[in-house]
Amino acid sequence: MSTMTEDRQGMPKHTPVGWPPRNRRELLVKTLWIAVWLVFLSSPVDDLVNGGHSTAATVAGALGLTAFVGVYLTLVFRNMGRPFDPRTVLTLGGILGVLAPVLASTLGSAWLGLFVYLSVAFGATLPLRAAYWAIPASGVVMYLIGLRFHEEKEARGLLLLVVLIGFAMTGVGQLVRTTIELRKARATVAQLAANEERLRLARDLHDLLGHSLSLITLKSELAGRMLPGQPDKAAQQVADIEQVSRQALVDVREAVTGYRRPRLAAELAGAQVALTAAGVTAEVPAEPDLTGVAEESESALAWSLREAVTNVVRHSGADACVVRLLRLQTLDGPVLELRVEDNGSGGSGKGPGNGLTGLTERLEKAGGTLEAGRVKHGFRLVARVPAATSADVVSGA
Repeated sequence: MSTMTEDRQGMPKHTPVGWPPRNRRELLVKTLWIAVWLVFLSSPVDDLVNGGHSTAATVAGALGLTAFVGVYLTLVFRNMGRPFDPRTVLTLGGILGVLAPVLASTLGSAWLGLFVYLSVAFGATLPLRAAYWAIPASGVVMYLIGLRFHEEKEARGLLLLVVLIGFAMTGVGQLVRTTIELRKARATVAQLAANEERLRLARDLHDLLGHSLSLITLKSELAGRMLPGQPDKAAQQVADIEQVSRQALVDVREAVTGYRRPRLAAELAGAQVALTAAGVTAEVPAEPDLTGVAEESESALAWSLREAVTNVVRHSGADACVVRLLRLQTLDGPVLELRVEDNGSGGSGKGPGNGLTGLTERLEKAGGTLEAGRVKHGFRLVARVPAATSADVVSGA
């Protein structure tokens, strides 16, 4: 068994237990390791050459030995790299369980060494409960055949070897099965991580581009209306469009590389600009108090504010919007609450869109919650994240 050391690409340098060989060198190493275990075949081979059997018996013995070795190698060493289904394992094990007693009982005590391979195969491939019965049973059959040929001493010695090596191989078989399960689990985890990264990227791009493109559209409309009579103000709007476009490009690059973590203060300032440009009377707090709020929680609130303002600008038809940032004490502990309320219709959608779904996932990861829906005179979005108390922050909790 080789140890699983890894190279710079994260791949094992040597073939570990439970992995098939991936190149010619690993195949050679595994073949040599297999060849060492074929030492017990020396007695049957010598018996075929010098045993004085008839031609028919010699040919039958050679064919039987070849079939036994082929099935054994297929079952044990092929199964360690790419496991067979349980039915195939039982079928191949049954063939070995028939060939070993038949060859040993018909050709003599020199063939008792086949039971060592039979025990190895049972221990390495059968389920533990079946192996605990099959290994002693193969030892008993081997001992009885030895007594038939008056080889009690040799049979007694082989009985201990058959039982010990069989139970030792149950540990190897369990290790192989565990390694294969871990390999599959590792592949599953990698797939889940890739899916999670795709979802993160989709959420980031939706939030980033939705906000930025909405602002660009609004300023483009303003510039178009101002262009005939107020070229100076129109030029200022065009300059703002250029700045927003450049910032959007930077944000997209950061989102793709995974470094994007928006700040709540910057989003509050951006919300003021976006709402004002859309002709919405905005009431936005200036400096947020983020004492005791984790970066992940602040980022979740910043994304919530961006999505809420984008919805006000694009869908609500509102002419007034109020943003509040409050510290509250709830049954679950202190929280920082972001409340965005407008006097619009809240859009025409029949259910939560991609933005609200993404926000819910972000806030849940940060241990927070999201509430969004129509109220009496408009639409309200409330996002909450955990916040440490002042005493906790001072004490370093």
